[in-house]
Amino acid sequence: MPTWSSEKKDWVIDFRVDGKRIRRCLGIRDRTLRSAAVKKAQDIYKDAWKNAGNSQAEKDVTTFKEAAELYIQQGGEERFLPKIVKHFGPHIRVDEISHLDIARAARAIYPDAKPETVRRQLRVPIKAVQNFAAGNRREKIPDTRRTRWLTPEEAERLLVAAANPQAIGLRDPNFETLRKIAFMLGSGAGPGETMAALGENWNPATREWWLEGTKTVFRARYVLLPTRAVELIGKIPDSGPAFPAPDGQPYTFQKNRGGQMAAAFNKVRDAAGLGNDVTPYVLRHTRHSWMYAMTKDWGDLLDQGGWNRSDTANRYRKITPDDLGHRLLEHGWDFRRNPGLPVRFGEKVSLRFSPGSS
Repeated sequence: MPTWSSEKKDWVIDFRVDGKRIRRCLGIRDRTLRSAAVKKAQDIYKDAWKNAGNSQAEKDVTTFKEAAELYIQQGGEERFLPKIVKHFGPHIRVDEISHLDIARAARAIYPDAKPETVRRQLRVPIKAVQNFAAGNRREKIPDTRRTRWLTPEEAERLLVAAANPQAIGLRDPNFETLRKIAFMLGSGAGPGETMAALGENWNPATREWWLEGTKTVFRARYVLLPTRAVELIGKIPDSGPAFPAPDGQPYTFQKNRGGQMAAAFNKVRDAAGLGNDVTPYVLRHTRHSWMYAMTKDWGDLLDQGGWNRSDTANRYRKITPDDLGHRLLEHGWDFRRNPGLPVRFGEKVSLRFSPGSS
């Protein structure tokens, strides 16, 4: 409340707002105008709090550059952010980047890129930094789960056992278990996806297979099959189920449809001398471990893996030895999109990656 100062002959105020002292005369020099002094004091008080709030908001809003740096320090994906930060510069605020700004950035940074590339390499990273700055980012839990995958030598033993079903007591005259194993090693499809794969979704000209995905686990996507997988699969029907049961009949899908191939697979696994930790799903882990070890193509790994979250794919970047790519070529597995000259079985060659292929 204002008080009358006999010394100054004026109504004065003296209070603090957000730690700042406000002390002044109101310019009302008539002691009888107390109500006017109170009204003016209240207005000053409200404005002071409003200005304090705006000042604090300005302090809290940071630049996109600083937010991106903090995001990376906290474990966020760095790969595509340097180009984005360079485009927007050091001064634009993280909350100022609009859809139009993103469209202009796409035109400047990725003028010839496909929409999916722009989405993955521009829109998603920007949104991730903005969510991080706003406190909406999902907290990452360190991924400590060990992923079992097959070495090329283990895979060979599995394929040899599957190619000799009679010797292991498996009734499989058309080698359907071998075909499934080859498909999963080549495509990274899950067991359920494999049993649901349709012949009409196969494009032999490009060696790509369209997987329709599942409602909760995998996104629909194209996967690229290496030549060796195609050769092991053999004849693919023009339409209908591409991988029937060992008796030649299509699978009748149940709730846990991925487990329906387990009995035949387990016989092959046991005959190959592999442990119970090797399940049909391990073939999916194996394919993605192999592919990334050979190509180092993070974008292709995400596109062909079909995960709904990219976090899962990170484990495939760090679980394989440096010589795996060479060993795969020795066994005839080549996941490169542009493999160059033909590689003979058992031949060891030097892998060279073009600049920018990380």
